[in-house]
Amino acid sequence: MKIFFTFLFLGFSFSIFCQTSEIKFIETSIKIDGKIDEQVWATLPEYTDFYNYLPTDIGLAENQTSVKLFHNGEYLFVSAIYYDTTEKTQVNTLKRDASIFLSDSFVIILDTQNQQQNGYFFALNSLGNQTDGLVSRVNDSYNLSFSWNTIWQSKTTLNGRKKQYELAIPLKSLNFNSDTNTFGIQFYVRDIKNNSWTILKNVKRNFANFDLRFTKKFKIENLPNKATSRFALTPSTTTNYAKDVGNNSSETNFTPSLDVQYNVTSSLKLDATINPDFSQIDVDQQVTNLTRFSIFFPERRNFFLENSDLFSNLGVGDVKPFYSRRIGAESGIQLGLKLSGNVSTKTRIGVLNAQTKQENGVASQNFTSLVGEHQLNENFTTTAFLINKQETDNFSFINDYNRVAGVNLNYKSDNNKWIGLANLGKSFNNGISNKNNFYNLGIYYNTRGLEWNASVKKIETNYINEVGFTPRLYNYDAINDVIIREGYTQITAGVEYQKFYENSKTINSVRFLNYRNNNYFDETGKLNQASHFLNSAVFFKDLSALYYVINYDYVDLKYGFDPLGNGNALTPDEYRFGIFKVGFNSANNQKLRYRVNVQKGTYYGGKRTSAGAYLNYQLLPIANLELSYDINKIDLNSFGKETFHLTRFTGEVFFNNRLNWTTYLQYNTQRDNFSVNTRLQWEYMPLSYIYLVVTDNFNQHLSRQNWGVAFKMNYRFDF
Repeated sequence: MKIFFTFLFLGFSFSIFCQTSEIKFIETSIKIDGKIDEQVWATLPEYTDFYNYLPTDIGLAENQTSVKLFHNGEYLFVSAIYYDTTEKTQVNTLKRDASIFLSDSFVIILDTQNQQQNGYFFALNSLGNQTDGLVSRVNDSYNLSFSWNTIWQSKTTLNGRKKQYELAIPLKSLNFNSDTNTFGIQFYVRDIKNNSWTILKNVKRNFANFDLRFTKKFKIENLPNKATSRFALTPSTTTNYAKDVGNNSSETNFTPSLDVQYNVTSSLKLDATINPDFSQIDVDQQVTNLTRFSIFFPERRNFFLENSDLFSNLGVGDVKPFYSRRIGAESGIQLGLKLSGNVSTKTRIGVLNAQTKQENGVASQNFTSLVGEHQLNENFTTTAFLINKQETDNFSFINDYNRVAGVNLNYKSDNNKWIGLANLGKSFNNGISNKNNFYNLGIYYNTRGLEWNASVKKIETNYINEVGFTPRLYNYDAINDVIIREGYTQITAGVEYQKFYENSKTINSVRFLNYRNNNYFDETGKLNQASHFLNSAVFFKDLSALYYVINYDYVDLKYGFDPLGNGNALTPDEYRFGIFKVGFNSANNQKLRYRVNVQKGTYYGGKRTSAGAYLNYQLLPIANLELSYDINKIDLNSFGKETFHLTRFTGEVFFNNRLNWTTYLQYNTQRDNFSVNTRLQWEYMPLSYIYLVVTDNFNQHLSRQNWGVAFKMNYRFDF
């Protein structure tokens, strides 16, 4: 009898286990109101026993969450109840697609292809604000993009100490394959009041909580063979007035645009854009650049974002074969087409084509990117690509082109501790056939408390990549006012050791060592730069941090460099310089957050003193205010002295979840610019917007250079 009950119990446990890894198909619909009171929810298994992720990653969470799911062939329905210890809640924004890092929130991650390559995230803060976007693999980690959007339903209810979230995500918005009918899913909850993250599938803090390798696998019962046809049209019109004060000229433009999205299959998407206007896109955050090379800024335009990892993850570090911001940088885009997604369970493709206009003396160009990614087995994935930029005359191609082709091989171990990366690329230009290769080999190791990595890459002189990002290949000689293309070899190594103090009342963890070294050699094998980075930090229980950083560089300067922009270029010579930085970051769960740092050291034979401060005050639900200030005081003796000031103010005023007013003020003396960008944004229907944007640019002495006003309206039709 005892044996009988033992087997009965084991069988019951096995049945429950199987049940908890399946999302049921139930042919019903519910009202998304946050009440979670429909009968269907009572019939479903719950997913609970959330683990701690931060401030500790040990054991089960004290405040638990219960999640239930089902689908009806059209929507994936999700309910979540977070059992808080207080009725209070705290958020930092009511603006759509803002980070939930500083808000009480519920997040779901969906790896709908179950390939650990890319996925979706849907987040809802406790006051009902939506954020959606993409998760993409980037070399040894994963990145989030907040610019991808779709229409989904959600509602939150503050039911005493219970924070209730209810979501309906349309399956037609997701890229899935019914042959595999398995999603990788992760849930996590942010409680900013106690600075905690809790997570369904246990993930240690040395990995990102949205790392797709740690998702829980769910079988989807009766997953449709094909998603309900989605054909979305978003026409828009923009009226733009621009005034050039210096030339006393003005211009008014009326720009109609059209964006189209179509599901070729449930896993293959077609996007098209005609005469797009991106005036509503957030402005880039300016930086003080004291290096000799260009700074990377991320893509923000929605057309380029879905399945963007296919195109943007073709290189490594500062060698990126495809950088979508090159498209439309010199002249406007006339037409863009993109076909991306899975053509089989293990194979993804990306085809992107964009045509730019002939304007302002710039020839029209055609940009094409072809990418194929195939999962060889559980450990290896390979990618092949071809990128082409070619001048056009109407519909004819001119023999002025730049092409880059390559292949990548990625390895990940079964225990997720090891990642390997190998890259091979070659460029093609008319009349150039040698020294046109790019090679990279890297290895990464990651365990709780210890990480290290090493890599070597070689970029040859004639590896010309006009649609990519390879800043170090191009050296500006400020003495002779020329740009010299020069290949190099880079050897990189890094190690980080961190210890966690679970039983301490004051210390959360100590980062004892974080060291990185980059060595750059010219084509003769001579060392021309060695950069060292050393950092340690103490993280307190509230996750505030006290830290120091030491940077030290050896530079064999081969070309004149004018870091002060005063016309006095440093002469070629060997330079050794370094700087010491100490700083403090406050806890993130305060209404007033701040970060401060001071730096002192040397710089190219002179002296450098720097300081920075950041303040954020949350006056929710009315406003969120941010202010940052950086100062760099540089004295290069006979070459001159200069003080660079960089100030940024961001003010967000929330009228409700759909109407907000955002103002950016940026003052950058290095770029001789004081800019104002203020925007009224109204989401009058889901993903249908009205924007009123005013921009104003002055020099650092507050003399107006130009200003403009743009009015944009779009409407999204979903069929």
